[in-house]
Amino acid sequence: MNAEAYLGFGANLGNPTQTFSQACERMEGFAEILGFSKLYRSKPYGFADQPSFVNAAARIRTTLSPKELLTKLQETERALGKKVIRENGPRVIDLDLLLYEDLVLDTNELQLPHPGILERDFVLRPLLDLNPELTHPNWSGTSIKQALEGIETSFLLEETDEPLDRPDGSQD
Repeated sequence: MNAEAYLGFGANLGNPTQTFSQACERMEGFAEILGFSKLYRSKPYGFADQPSFVNAAARIRTTLSPKELLTKLQETERALGKKVIRENGPRVIDLDLLLYEDLVLDTNELQLPHPGILERDFVLRPLLDLNPELTHPNWSGTSIKQALEGIETSFLLEETDEPLDRPDGSQD
């Protein structure tokens, strides 16, 4: 089965744009990247005493199940040097499975849609680049665009003009 999913990218250590490119390159074996958002700089969420983050999102197609996809994303994070020292703390890379088709899932390992999407502008804004009318059955008809308009606490600082180098040499 070919499934469409949305991924969140975040990093605040090292060179996030280079790390995002490396993550995309590693994903080629298990996902087709259909679109990649602009890059956004944001204030840290949760633990404030750390560098600002760079955030982005990707729309992908995969034949993997949600659990298999999560496992591959975690393997990619580890291969790129992710070490979790504290929850919401600094990191070289963070890859989140945000949405997988219209699936609703709530297990110890994986929740879909990813919790907190509708309250976090640093997740919503990149998703808006990919599909402004994106919605999910769990959201009572609320689109990404509507959720972003109603956001109360903003973490976004700016859109970055730094292009993402693609493995094929092209830039976004």
